[in-house]
Amino acid sequence: MEEIKANQLNPLSLAFVGDAVFTLFIRTKLAIEHDNKAGALHSMANRYVKATAQAKIEDELAPLFTQREADIARRARNHHNSTKAKNASLADYKKATAFEAVLGYLTLTEQSERAEEFMRKAIEIIDKENDK
Repeated sequence: MEEIKANQLNPLSLAFVGDAVFTLFIRTKLAIEHDNKAGALHSMANRYVKATAQAKIEDELAPLFTQREADIARRARNHHNSTKAKNASLADYKKATAFEAVLGYLTLTEQSERAEEFMRKAIEIIDKENDK
């Protein structure tokens, strides 16, 4: 998809794609690295994909965003969302949505190396947080 067209998409649509991409990335990594049952893998995945974790990721990755990525994140954070966060503050939920929107944008514009770079750094951020 052309960048101009992707930039015109609703930021929540970008986040919808980014959520799926990040979840698949995490689940694939965990399935390869751990020989656990699905329930245990699901619990492990939640450490990375929950809104509070993604908010932390967005906080740390935001300084690395290009201007366009920062614009996508800002639009997603500021977009009105009728969905309520179950186990996170509204601020964390909005930051998580911003991170997912950036991943969705990068995926749709076929910038997979950049998206993978962010997802690998996201894992490092959460692993470092969990080691504390």
